[in-house]
Amino acid sequence: MIHIQVVDTSPTSPHCAHDKRISCGNCRLNTLCLPISLHIDDIDRLNDIVQRSKPLQKGEYLYRANDRFSSLFAIRSGAVKAITLSDNGEEQVTGFYLPGEVVGMEGLAEDRYTNSAIALETASICEIPFHSMEELSTRIPSLQRNIFQLMGREITHDQQIITLLSKSTAEQRIATLLMSISTRNHRRRLSAMSFSLPMSRTDIGNFLGLTIETVSRVFTRLQKLGILEVNRKDIAINDLDELRNIASGAE
Repeated sequence: MIHIQVVDTSPTSPHCAHDKRISCGNCRLNTLCLPISLHIDDIDRLNDIVQRSKPLQKGEYLYRANDRFSSLFAIRSGAVKAITLSDNGEEQVTGFYLPGEVVGMEGLAEDRYTNSAIALETASICEIPFHSMEELSTRIPSLQRNIFQLMGREITHDQQIITLLSKSTAEQRIATLLMSISTRNHRRRLSAMSFSLPMSRTDIGNFLGLTIETVSRVFTRLQKLGILEVNRKDIAINDLDELRNIASGAE
């Protein structure tokens, strides 16, 4: 899977996460993004097809449902939510995508995007035109393997959503979501124990099939139990094992 990683924005870092000048070749974390066997010339060829536009602002659409499928989108910084509309026109959140993750794979099935993707906060995106990626992958076998891994990860993601929504209690659903974010942060070498949620309580409730009041009540309960510290969107996990137990239904 192609992973585009957050770039450190502290004063010691020469690059900003939203800097369009960042390329596949000069990213400090490109060993996490690219196949290990990719040669420097191949990195340059891959970089030539990646398109980097100005950052999306909160609430802006990356693409809309029924738009013709043309590209995959790797999130370099910020976060994106995927939504679909029900038959009665109500919005349903179908997923959250964090830095290092790719959105748009669902467009492959019918050559059209079935979801809409919206920025949850300022987000820098690398657009990868799929036809160019297909052509390049025929000349770079390791890149082709990454495409297959990406497709497999999307299937796994769908299965995880089904499992998440099958959880019987609100506590299990929220604990599972927090464990997912923790694990994804760890994969990106960020803190697995302390992070800021890019999504609102309303979005969390919509995604998990819970009311916003239930979401707030569960966060309050987990904080009273000492499992979490919650300060608006900032989350600190004090007891990862207990959070994992709740997610698995073993509390």
